[in-house]
Amino acid sequence: MHIRLLGPMELRTEDGGLATIAGAKRRGVLALLAMELGRSVPVERFFELLWGEEPPAQAKAALQGHIAALRKVLAGSSFELLTRAPGYVLTGDPEAVDALRFQTLTARAAATPDDRQAARLIREALAMWQDPVLADLPDTPLRQTLADRLDDSRVRATEAWAACELRLGNGAVVIPALELVARTDGLREPSLALLMRCLHQAGRGSDALQVFQEATIRLDEELGIPPGPVLQAAYAAIHRAEPQAQSAALVAPASASPSAAEPETQPESFPAAPSDVGPPATRGPIPQMLPRQTAGFVGRTRESMWLDQELGAERAGSGLAVVVGLAGVGKTATVVRWAHSAAAGFPDGQLFTDLRGFDPSGPMDPADALGDFLRALRVPEARIPEDPDARSALYREQTQDRRLLVVIDNAATAGDVLPLLPAHPACATVVTSRNALEDLIVTQGASVLPLDVLAPKDSWALLGRLLTPERVRAEEDAARRLIALCDHLPLALRIAAARLATRPGWTVADLVAALEDERTRLLALDIQGAVSVRTALAFTHRHLAAKAAHLLALLTAHPGTEVDAPSAAALLGSDIATARTALSNLAAYHLLDETAPGRYSRHDLIRLYGAELLAEQGPEAHREAVARLLDYYLAAVAHAAVLPQPLSRVFPPLEYPPGSLPRITGVSSALAWFRLEEATVRPLVQTAARSGEYERAWRLAESCNGLYHGAGRVADRLKCLRSGLAAARHLADPEAIATLEASTASALIESGREQDALAHAEQAVGRTTPQHGHVHIHALATLALAHAVVGNLDRADGLSESALALIRDTGLMERAAFTLSNASAIKGMSGDAETALRYAREARQALRDHPDATYHLSAMVNEAHALQDLGQREEAEAVWTETLARCRSAGSLHLHALTEHHFADFLLEEGRTAEAVDHLRAAIALYDERGNRAVAEELTDQLAALAHQCGPEAG
Repeated sequence: MHIRLLGPMELRTEDGGLATIAGAKRRGVLALLAMELGRSVPVERFFELLWGEEPPAQAKAALQGHIAALRKVLAGSSFELLTRAPGYVLTGDPEAVDALRFQTLTARAAATPDDRQAARLIREALAMWQDPVLADLPDTPLRQTLADRLDDSRVRATEAWAACELRLGNGAVVIPALELVARTDGLREPSLALLMRCLHQAGRGSDALQVFQEATIRLDEELGIPPGPVLQAAYAAIHRAEPQAQSAALVAPASASPSAAEPETQPESFPAAPSDVGPPATRGPIPQMLPRQTAGFVGRTRESMWLDQELGAERAGSGLAVVVGLAGVGKTATVVRWAHSAAAGFPDGQLFTDLRGFDPSGPMDPADALGDFLRALRVPEARIPEDPDARSALYREQTQDRRLLVVIDNAATAGDVLPLLPAHPACATVVTSRNALEDLIVTQGASVLPLDVLAPKDSWALLGRLLTPERVRAEEDAARRLIALCDHLPLALRIAAARLATRPGWTVADLVAALEDERTRLLALDIQGAVSVRTALAFTHRHLAAKAAHLLALLTAHPGTEVDAPSAAALLGSDIATARTALSNLAAYHLLDETAPGRYSRHDLIRLYGAELLAEQGPEAHREAVARLLDYYLAAVAHAAVLPQPLSRVFPPLEYPPGSLPRITGVSSALAWFRLEEATVRPLVQTAARSGEYERAWRLAESCNGLYHGAGRVADRLKCLRSGLAAARHLADPEAIATLEASTASALIESGREQDALAHAEQAVGRTTPQHGHVHIHALATLALAHAVVGNLDRADGLSESALALIRDTGLMERAAFTLSNASAIKGMSGDAETALRYAREARQALRDHPDATYHLSAMVNEAHALQDLGQREEAEAVWTETLARCRSAGSLHLHALTEHHFADFLLEEGRTAEAVDHLRAAIALYDERGNRAVAEELTDQLAALAHQCGPEAG
């Protein structure tokens, strides 16, 4: 018999059959015994593996039952299961346990001075692996520890293999395996250094330097440390290498073996890194939105020349081109590659958007793409209008004197493209689509480039680039058959090659045989010729780990452009480690792309394939996936929102409470997380409202309200709230409707639309009574604020006092800080400084344990104003100073700008002009960043006046 641990746990008979071992716990007992072959395993160790920290009362009896059953299964084999204090021991041939044979092979490789022989032994060892290891055992901390131990041995073997091949001059062959390690653990510096060296040896020096830059950023963000000596040495050698130098000159001769005093991951011919080695300099302020180029790109020379002619600096065409072709043919890769080469001809920058025109969850709204473009062009957030036509007009205004390159990817219709076309004739725009977009040809004079599959020589070159030319030439007939089965499509070739490259024990003929078997393929995808891509995807899906395959289908419910591990865990109903493994598995097969550490994006064809997989499971599976994702974001948003607004509404328990939430450490962290996730949350609210999940939709919209306020995304906040309000109206729930009306009114006040705010707040108040508790209080306090900003101070004061009375009578504190802080501001505007001071301090007391909370900070501003009005200047200055410090740590742009501005006014009243000027300058910068140009310009004029009065140092 043979025991398999390097994948799903299996017991194989001598004839290759599979012996039945019933239940995950029984397989776990055998796996632990096999890993400790010949050594006694204590009873408590089994308990820890099977049940974690809390074994049941009958654990010992259950273990004895598993041992008895395993003895029957193993009877007559070369293995013997014995009782030996303090537990049990399994004896037998270590060669019959794959994990132990793996150790033997790698140990022999380490002791072999011949690099070729060592590389062969390690390849043989790695060929035994399947992903993931021990996945079908009980999910306990010990199982994860054992799996991690095995995975670490695989990584170390991969590094040893890479070092051998590097010295032999064959570094290119190991690149896919090292990239897989990097995706799984992007902080493992020896693997990253080897990847850099192998990329450079393969003639991909720019990709090698990109690995270093990404590692530098990740090490800084996650660990707060610079790259270590191994990474620095690799960077220094590559950075300094002469362009004409042979790649082999950067590694030791093939006959050399690693020094005992030096790790294999640092060949001795690489020079040490100087202390000043670091990543390239930060980019300038012009927009540079182009995505990273596809590694291993080949061919398309004719197409690049055509794009140069139509769009380049010396173009003869109209400046608008459409690249069309079937899914997976390489439209995006071709255009992005050309755009990078042509970028220097467009000095005002490059804009890029993926319109997701064929996404099963729906296309991107062109108005959202316009918003991204305007932000990239440095248009302040507050100046970006909500109306799509107004956004388009502002975009034309911003592009009428710029020379830009605009790339519009995955457009479904000409109508989606038209608002995104820049105004200046010197700009160039290239669009990719599966459709012909004939309207652009007729109405805009666009040129069209039909993109066909790769030419045979380019297909051969691509496969050689992915697998190494030597491996392709060794199986020339099989390689040509593989290319034919993939229909010369780049995506299909990459998926097939990735499977081969990460499994050195497979031959090309093995993969061809599997692809030729029709039982391993799905029916052809009957839209726009994506047959071979879908075939390749079907084959890849068959070999995915179970959790990864399930996640691929479930991701259909995710409407965002990126997914992270906590949201994936929610979809799977799993822990975070399982989700990370599934995401890494999908990324390894090129079904996901890791756009940033821990964040993944999907090709639109992959989304479509996932949608089919989920559809096969029936409508209930889709409904549950959407519900799980909504419940995750309800919990995650509440987790984040409670920091800037601690006294926030608590909703009833969730149907699917998530097991993992994002790591958020403070108000600034919460706002940073929300800025990343807003692009998912808002469309998720809209999707929920459209699909009948009205309760979840309005709750999620309301939960986001405070985060939107802190992040300063006014137009997006209004969109989200309106979707939530529409969902609440479908429910005909007066409390839900009133809640969303009041929140919408607050957003309208922030955007300067006071009259609209008054209307919404009046409706919220009219819809509720004091019996509605905090909902009515919220409506009253919001209506009071709306009246105050339009100058109706008496009406505002009366409403504010009514809201405060209800809080004190009922003890409902959810809106206490909000109501008290606003009441303080209203009293201050009315000239009642003593009451304003009292209310501000009451608000601060309510949030005494949350000093960076939004309404604690706003109460501090009101307290400082009240102290000024009461003539308590020293006390006021102390509060202003403390407020500034807290605003800086909280990261709320609005409150920080307001505090800098008003503190400057205070200092001017004190005659401290030089100090005031510093704070005025800071306020101007913050108002600019937030998009409040009117106030920024007013303060700029004030600075100019001060300079005129006091000399240039005040300007």
